[in-house]
Amino acid sequence: MHWQDWFALFTQYMLLSLLSISGAITTVPDMHRYLVAQHGWLTDAQFSSSVAIAQAAPGPNVLFVALMGWNVGLNAGGGIGAGPHAWLTGLLGLATTMIGIMLPSTTLTYFATRWGHRNRTKRGVRAFKQGMAPVVVGLLVATGWVLASGNHSGDTPAWHLWLLTGAAALIVWRTRIHLLWLLGAGALLGAVGFV
Repeated sequence: MHWQDWFALFTQYMLLSLLSISGAITTVPDMHRYLVAQHGWLTDAQFSSSVAIAQAAPGPNVLFVALMGWNVGLNAGGGIGAGPHAWLTGLLGLATTMIGIMLPSTTLTYFATRWGHRNRTKRGVRAFKQGMAPVVVGLLVATGWVLASGNHSGDTPAWHLWLLTGAAALIVWRTRIHLLWLLGAGALLGAVGFV
């Protein structure tokens, strides 16, 4: 790969960063088009395994971008057995894709947050924040609904799961108990077979 290719890869990921509403995972089809179909820098297997490994690993969802960059760099350097040059090229690919995907969204978030804080007393900003609160609560309720309704077998509803979901929501709403305690309690209930 020439420096123009690295620059094109960087700018492609910068553009994808601004399109990644709900996270970088939403831009995977365009990443596939660019890396596999258009340039052939990755194989289908390398692309799929980058996404699968990163999704299975603990940590941020965006790790698949780093793995794609690493694989692009390794391929450009001659493969994993090509020695230190390939490893350094892999690190260059990793840095190129991660900085490209993180820089625009992070910069936008930083300036939008600063602007919002400076203008927090303006009527429009307060209205926006107050209007977003029900949206966030609604999305959280919908997530809880999907997770609770997916945990039953057969046609009979699992009332104990609905009760547990309601109790957890009530505890979060009315107390200051840290969420890690609730997660621990859920793990314990799962270990004893209640969930």
